[in-house]
Formats: sequence, C-alpha cells, structure tokens
Amino acid sequence: MGLILNIETSTDVCSVALSDNGIVTAKKELFQPNSHSTHLTLLIQELFKTSGTPEMKELNAVAVSAGPGSYTGLRIGTSVAKGICYALGIPLIAIDTLTIITTGAFKKLTNEEKKSSLFAPMIDARRMEVYTALHSADLKVIEKTNALIIDEESFADKLKDNRIFFFGNGAAKCKEIINHQNAVFIDNVVPLAANMSELSEQAFQNNDFVDVAYFEPFYLKSFVATISKKKFF
Repeated sequence: MGLILNIETSTDVCSVALSDNGIVTAKKELFQPNSHSTHLTLLIQELFKTSGTPEMKELNAVAVSAGPGSYTGLRIGTSVAKGICYALGIPLIAIDTLTIITTGAFKKLTNEEKKSSLFAPMIDARRMEVYTALHSADLKVIEKTNALIIDEESFADKLKDNRIFFFGNGAAKCKEIINHQNAVFIDNVVPLAANMSELSEQAFQNNDFVDVAYFEPFYLKSFVATISKKKFF
C-alpha cells in the first residue's frame, strides 16, 4: 500500500490529490487558466493541511500526469513532482494523461454503456487538431497517442462497427465534424488528479517508476513560442 501525492497540470485545470491504497483521501482543484506556476505548491500545502496527513515526509511516492498536454503545464507539474521526490528520496510515477481522462469519463458511464465500446479522449491542440488515442473498456490501447487533425474521415473505419465515446477539452470542437450514429460525446470531462489514484497505486505496487533525474513529459509536439504583435518602438 502506498500514500501517494497525485499531480495533474496538463490542461487549464490545476489539481492535486492524496491517495492511500488507491483511495482518494483529499483533493484540491483549481479551474483557473494559467494558474499552475503560482498555485500548484499552494494547493499541495492546503491539501496536507486538510487531509489529516500532517507531514509530507509520510509520502511513499509522487505521481504526475505525463502528457500529452500543455507544454508549460506539464513542465511545472513535473518540476514540482521531481523536487518533492528528490527532497524525500521517494520514487516518481508517470501516468499517461489520456488514460487519466478516460478513467474520469468511465465514472459517467454505466457498465452496460462501456460494454463493446471504444473511448477517444481528446486534448485540445491548435485549430482542428487534437491529441488523442483510442482505448478499450479495460484501458488497453487500440490506437496509440497521436496528434490528429479532425475531418469527416476521422475514426470513420472504427465507427462503422463500434460505438465510440469522445470526451475531453478537445472533443467539443469535433461534434459537428464527427457526425455518426455511433459517435457519442460526453461533456465536462477533464483530467483530474483524483482520477489518478487507482492508476498510481497500481504502478506503485508494480514498482513501475520513472527516473527522477531524467524523466521528461511526453509533449508529443515541440513547444512553439508565440511572438507578441505589440510594437516596442
């Protein structure tokens, strides 16, 4: 059994959760864009104050959302997670972000709805592009994570014979394009640290850790800096 701090910062939502033996004992969530750098460590401090776990040194591991997702968000979450692991001498667990989103979607579905269905978590990228994958009901990967530009042919071959649930902050812009009777969209599904608990516990039990020194998030695409259009002269 492990007492694990779960950190999720891959999108606009900043969230943390404590889990003990896979059960969430406390959580903090902030739905505020661009808040990760200023609020993540504060959320962690508040988490311990309200959880009944008096000291961070009692942690057995830290789990962090590994991407894909926001370049800046992932870097902040990973940096904080590494810092805690270094300080306490505990292992680091990396959890695929799209799998985290899928576990959140499962909570909105019945077992009957999940049966014989496929699941496509989507993280919003630029324009009509999303980061996505395709999972089965037991979280097996049917199609690996990729950056996909959505058009009328997207998922067409799988939709012929399968009901597919689409969700995540990239799914809304796909509703009008992926127009098929087997396509079902679930609203208000975001990656949350509370939905990492079972995944991080399983990784802990299997000693499935990443190297604290060398681990880097799965950005999927290189960071592209934007240039301000303001005139400085």
